[in-house]
Parts: sequence; structure tokens; C-alpha cells
Amino acid sequence: MSRTVTVGLDDSSESRAAAEWAAREALLRGLPLKIVHVLEPTPRYVARTPLQDLGSYRQWGEQLARESADGIRLRHPGIEVTTEQLTGTVADVLCEAAGFAELLVLGSRGLGGLGGFMVGSVSLGVVARAERPLVLVRAGEQAADEHRMDPAGVPSAAAPFRPVVLGIDVGDPDDTLLAFAFDAAARRNAALRAVHAWPEPPTSFHGFATDPGLHDSLERGQASLLGKVLRPWREKFPDVEVIEATRCGSAAQVLVNDSRDASLVVVGRRIRTGSFGPHIGHVTHAALHHIAAPVAVVAHS
Repeated sequence: MSRTVTVGLDDSSESRAAAEWAAREALLRGLPLKIVHVLEPTPRYVARTPLQDLGSYRQWGEQLARESADGIRLRHPGIEVTTEQLTGTVADVLCEAAGFAELLVLGSRGLGGLGGFMVGSVSLGVVARAERPLVLVRAGEQAADEHRMDPAGVPSAAAPFRPVVLGIDVGDPDDTLLAFAFDAAARRNAALRAVHAWPEPPTSFHGFATDPGLHDSLERGQASLLGKVLRPWREKFPDVEVIEATRCGSAAQVLVNDSRDASLVVVGRRIRTGSFGPHIGHVTHAALHHIAAPVAVVAHS
């Protein structure tokens, strides 16, 4: 079965933005786009529409997916688009769909002035369980948002892409995560900014004010570790400009701060099978809630 870029579609503005982003990503990857609408067999979903019965709701869902596909074909000539309506619990169905996809794309509700995400329980459930890469896209995301300003200072999708930002732990790097980030940057002809945060050591009780040399020494050591992790990937992707960024501080806050100008942010999620159930990690959780750019979550062992 051929891989696809798959997007979960409902009637929300964030879902429509996700479908547009997924179409652009499918073109970058040279893959078909599949639009999936999930019909959950409970009356509470019917209450979200002016329809009175599940049969009408099913027809409405089919029309929603069909109209979305027709619009994407018009805006992106040449892309292969298919639609599918599935029945079941939304998170379960989307997790299953992710298994057949190169990439699963979902929408997230924007928080307006707070500049972050409000990720619903369905999206978080899929993020925590899907073992294929997944991207969350906020409502209002436009193609021009991924690009730098043009020479006149106007947002333009014809301008170069903004950098792809990768959050990385040099103590436990994963090849799946690195491969995804470098590939994303290469496809966009964009720089890759690899961001690594390191904590202030407990021996620095009063901070670095009394010993600035300690900070410089630790920073050089961390930069050396980051460079060592990235070196073989620089060789695999010689055309990708790599920006190495090591910062002292909270990993979550450092990543959020360094992602303000990103076209895409890439974070990892370790696949855990413990008794506490699905887990996404605090850095990934912060990225999903506070970064405005699309966020790719790459599951790895």
C-alpha cells in the first residue's frame, strides 16, 4: 500500500487549515493526500450540526470531505486527493489511519492573543499513541506564514522558507527524529536550527554571576556534544544549512523561545509501554501548547 499524507477533517477552522497544510506537504513529498472524516456513532456529534439524524450527518460528512477535496484540487493542480469516511471513536480511528500514512495531520484550536495552542483531548490522545509522525496545525495557518518576508517586507509564499527548528537531547539523540528534521529542511530548502537546552548545574548555587567562566566552559562543552551528534547528518544532507543553538535553561522554554520564526518545529516522543499509559513528555507538551508554528511530533523508541 502506497504511503499518503493523511489529514483528519471536521467542520472546524483549524481542521481546514490542517487540510491546506497537508496538501502543501503532500506536494513537497510527492505523495497523495487522503482526507479522512470520522463519524463517531453517538448522538452528541449530531448536536454540533443542524442535522437531526445520523443518516443526514453521514451525508453531511461526505459532502464536507468532497468539497474540501475539490477545493484542494483547484488550488493545487496535479495533486492526487482521495477521501474516506470511517466510523468509530475518533482518536482510535485516527491512530489506525496514522499507521498507513507517511504523515498524519490534525488541527489544533488557536488561543489568539496568547499565541499558543489549546490542544483538545482527541488530538492529545492521538499524539500520545500514534507511532507515525504527526503534525498539529493551528487555525488560521497560511502558506505565507511558513516563509520569510519578500524584499518589500510583505508576507509571501514565494519567499524562502523560514527555518525548521529541531528540539534535541544530545544525551539521548534518536536517528528517526534527526532524519525527519533534516529531510523536512531539505525539502523546503530551509535552514535547520537544532536547539539543545542544558540545565544550570547544582554547584552554581548563586548562578553564573560570580563565575562567568563556568558558564562559558559548560556552554562550549554542550556545543561540542551537539556538534558531534549533528556531524554525520551534516554529511548526509550537505545542502542543508545547520544552525547549532545551545542554551542554558528550561528545555521547554528554550525551545518555545527559539521557535518564534519557525516554519515547522520538530520534537520527539518516546514510545513507552509502561503501566501509566501514553505519555508525551513535558517538552513536547509545551511545544504543542505554546508554539504557533506547525509542530511535528515524531515517535521513536
